[in-house]
Amino acid sequence: MLCPKCKEKIKVYRNPVPTVDIIIEINGTIVLIRRKNPPHGWALPGGFVDYGESYETAAAREAEEETGLVVKDLQQFRTYSDPDRDPRQHTASTVFIARAGQHPTAGDDAVEAKLFTEETLPKLVFDHGKILADYFAFRKKK
Repeated sequence: MLCPKCKEKIKVYRNPVPTVDIIIEINGTIVLIRRKNPPHGWALPGGFVDYGESYETAAAREAEEETGLVVKDLQQFRTYSDPDRDPRQHTASTVFIARAGQHPTAGDDAVEAKLFTEETLPKLVFDHGKILADYFAFRKKK
């Protein structure tokens, strides 16, 4: 690629896109959303981090936009960065755990928001099955 000002060749970098996912705990259950947009299916609430936004702020915003829940006790869990985790593009997701007290309601990119236990999990999109397997293993160790 050429620099528009100096016409010298410059290197172009392609980087993973930062995203967040949130495991929202409510009385021994977790919140999942059924996605409105492709890829369709059940997923953790989450989305893209906006420019100028912290990952923590993005997680709280996405939680509220997609589930109507104001989360508390937000803590970072792990980061997942497999280049194939999202079929749309290479993303790197920082996953958070948070708590909420109300019942979720679908909003923004969600058609439905519902509570699940480890035993009642539906088939999940992206790598959210792996994320939740790691989460439930983590919870059992505590």
